[in-house]
This record gives sequence, structure tokens and C-alpha cells, in this order.
Amino acid sequence: MFDAASPEGSTPPKPYPRMEGGRVPPFPPRGEQATLDLLTHGTLEIEGRLVDASNATLYCTIRTGRPDPRTAKDSKNPKNAKRQRAGIACVYKPIAGERPLWDFPAGTLAGREVAAYAVSRAAGWDVVPPTVMRDGPFGPGMCQLWIDHDTGVDLIALSRRTDHAGLRDMAVFDAVVNNADRKIGHLLPVPGGHLYGCDHGVCFAEDYKLRTVLWQWRGKTLPRRSVEALRRLNAELIEGSLGAELSGLLADSEIQATRVRVETLIKHRVHPYPPTDWPAVPWPPI
Repeated sequence: MFDAASPEGSTPPKPYPRMEGGRVPPFPPRGEQATLDLLTHGTLEIEGRLVDASNATLYCTIRTGRPDPRTAKDSKNPKNAKRQRAGIACVYKPIAGERPLWDFPAGTLAGREVAAYAVSRAAGWDVVPPTVMRDGPFGPGMCQLWIDHDTGVDLIALSRRTDHAGLRDMAVFDAVVNNADRKIGHLLPVPGGHLYGCDHGVCFAEDYKLRTVLWQWRGKTLPRRSVEALRRLNAELIEGSLGAELSGLLADSEIQATRVRVETLIKHRVHPYPPTDWPAVPWPPI
């Protein structure tokens, strides 16, 4: 079982490393696959716990634990020595720390977070930070790249915009994964304009449970970019490797329900309306 007495802290002790000019890279400069490899195989060091989260959410640093061969020849160089010691920040959510829910099977939230990343990547939305399933200090769980969002952005104002392409992508993504908890605080804008989202543990239910703060496009025609993304996603579900990837994370019936949602969106080409028998907005919305 998860030990509630593990290290705690109301805020992470270290931010995600900033680039010159205050910009934050979406993921380390070596590329997304290198980030996934590090998240999967790196050494996790727990720095603190995000106590406001409903499930156990641990802020960690992750390092390779071995020298970089590209800098080993020049290890006496202070810049290279610093680079070898450097790691990246991440969030680790152990399955053992998940609170039981009445409408989602126990022990499945971490898998749903990884599945959300897989769907986002396959469609080309890139609205979910790199996320993997791995073992950790408290057992198996999901590990996700920490995103140091732009604190200068008014998240409430952002959530109400109708002219933000990334936010609209997020709304379509939420419709696909049937996100039951898109709060304003789950929006992570980064300098440069890209938008990420976090906390996708209550997604992929078979029943229509879409609950979000992004209803400003309800009933509106989907833009062409959204239709193209949905077609890519549908092809990956039917002919690509995505179906097999999701099979280790979701029930077969949940994967089939996801395919139906994608095909329905492609057929009607409109943003969905709020459910009539389910709260349409999460509480609290922030």
C-alpha cells in the first residue's frame, strides 16, 4: 500500500529547467523518444508530494544514472560535468496511491493517463506531456514529464477563449477520450504558445461522461485540422499500432467505445453537446 507519510510539500521544490529568455522547452532538446526512454528507465528520486491532488502525486527528479558517452571524453569540462549530473523533473503517480472510484475500475487510473498520451500523440495534437508506465519506489504507476507552465497566463481567461487553436484541439481531444474532469487548473500553457493538459486518469469510460470547462464550441462545426487529426487517429486505431498499445492499458470495450466516438465525430463534424444526465462542468471548475 502507498505510505501516506512519504515526503510532502505543497509546491515542488524545483521548477522545470528554463531556457534562455524564460522559455520552457516542451521536452528536453534530445527529443521526445529520448524523454520517453529516460522516463521509463531513469532513476526516480522523490522530491516531494503534491498534497492538493486527490490521488498520490509525487514530484520527482529522474536521471540516467550513467554517464553520457558523448561527453565522457571531456568529463573534466565543467559544462559537461553539469550536463551529466542533470536530470528532468517528472510526476509519478503510483497505482497503490489511487483512491477507489465508483465509476472506474480500481487500479486503472495510471493506465488511462498513459493511454491519453498515446491518443494525443497518434492524432498529432501533442496536448499531453510524454507519459509512460513504469515501476517506482511505491510500485508500478505512471510517470509524466513535469511541465513548468507559464504563470503569466490568466488560466480563467484562457479557458474562455474561442480563438485559441491549441485550446480547441484540447476540446476535441477531450471529446475523444471522454474526459470526465477537464478543470481550468489542468491547462498548462507554456511560453511560445503551446498548450498541454494534465490529469487524465478519469478518461475512456464507455458511457458518455464528458465533463469540462471547454464548452464554448458546443454544436460548432469542427475545423479542418480537427477532422484531419481525427482521421489520422482513426487510421491508427484500425490499421496502426495504437490499438495494440491501448490494449495493455484499457479494456477492449473501452477501446471500442473510443473508436465509436472518433467515427461519430468524423461523421457529424461538430463539437459535442453537454450530457443531459451527467454534470457538464467539473466541481470545482478550477
